[in-house]
Amino acid sequence: MPEKCRKIVLIEGCRIPFQRSGTGYKALSSYDLGRLALKALLGKTGLDPAKVGAVIMGTVVARLQTSNVAREAALAVGVPRSTSAYTVSTACISANRAITSGAEAIAAGQARFVLAGGTESLTDIPIVYRKPFRSRLVALSRAKGILDYTKILKGLRPADLLPEMPSIAEFSTGRTMGMDCDRLAARLGVSREDQDFFALRSNQLAAKATADGLLAPEIEPVRVPPEFAPVVRDNGFRADTSYEQLAGLKPAFQRPYGTVTAGNSSFLTDGAAAVLIASEEAALAEGCVPKAFIRDYAYSGQDPEEELLLGPAYSVSLLLARTGLELSDIDVFESHEAFAGQVLANMKCLASDKFAIEKLGRTKKVGEVPLEKLNTLGGSLSLGHPFGATGARLVTTAANRLIREDGRFAIVTGCAAGGLGNAILLERYR
Repeated sequence: MPEKCRKIVLIEGCRIPFQRSGTGYKALSSYDLGRLALKALLGKTGLDPAKVGAVIMGTVVARLQTSNVAREAALAVGVPRSTSAYTVSTACISANRAITSGAEAIAAGQARFVLAGGTESLTDIPIVYRKPFRSRLVALSRAKGILDYTKILKGLRPADLLPEMPSIAEFSTGRTMGMDCDRLAARLGVSREDQDFFALRSNQLAAKATADGLLAPEIEPVRVPPEFAPVVRDNGFRADTSYEQLAGLKPAFQRPYGTVTAGNSSFLTDGAAAVLIASEEAALAEGCVPKAFIRDYAYSGQDPEEELLLGPAYSVSLLLARTGLELSDIDVFESHEAFAGQVLANMKCLASDKFAIEKLGRTKKVGEVPLEKLNTLGGSLSLGHPFGATGARLVTTAANRLIREDGRFAIVTGCAAGGLGNAILLERYR
């Protein structure tokens, strides 16, 4: 394992409860959510904000008013104005990128403590006017009289005044991620039945973990203004769902024969999560007891035309090759569940000799991911997926599971738009 990665530790992580968009956090922005998560983490660790060397946060659907949301949230929680803070955007692995960028800053000696994570409000999304009207609005700002106004507005059609909603389609292909998941599931033989059973499993595990208090150590309840009503738990999972209910849903993207539905896809979510990472030396000097080492990580890029969602298969293979580990050495797996079909497709690829030889440059398959080690407290299908924050949730859960389950190694992995992927290796701190 690279020497530079050996002494970087995860001290603690936490998140605010994840909420379905338009519900608990409908009055808040991504800045508000990020501020609440950072405040909760600082309160949980007791770290003096003056000792934070950098704040890095991921976000995907940015607001113009707080485009560098990491900086604004950092200032709001008392991090010194002299401390660097910046925002990263790598689609659904934005928080992963924030965490690994923080690890790099620590390895380079540029910071001793880093707050890293992500925030997302998919309720408070920027909605803009269409290009013809936008162009005229810019021109109007330079108008000097009534004649200029008349000339600029001439030819404007009523349709030009309609708002333009943000697109969820891939820029390079024009397809939505759900369409690509349908294509991937069909090509790899991932059945609708398997997808629905996996989605059911995710909901049941999230409900059980919540009832048993297993998620409580990573969730910090918040009070939401203006009424300051308490939000204490995730509200996305459906404890009472059944396979029959999921099987009865119609295809959401490729009608009438698709297998991806609203029930086996992650839903729009508002939330934020953060972790505190540091050099081992700095953590111990501050009296902190780390939870895990951040041993190494890998990023991958695939063809978005055909392999948009296969980032985990490529990234996990790269990570294992870098570290000399086998899949059988891993005790805990936490994988982002964009879609049930996406998770199952990646598991199939990792277990395929053909895929390993043709795509990964290996002589045999990477290995089987045991279901009993994967996402045992639920996942994005049930807990929710605030785009910029999910990676920090996964890392926090993985570290807590290593301790609870007495494991040594954990892999956190996820796919992202653009055909990107990431995998992070944690080792329990003993």
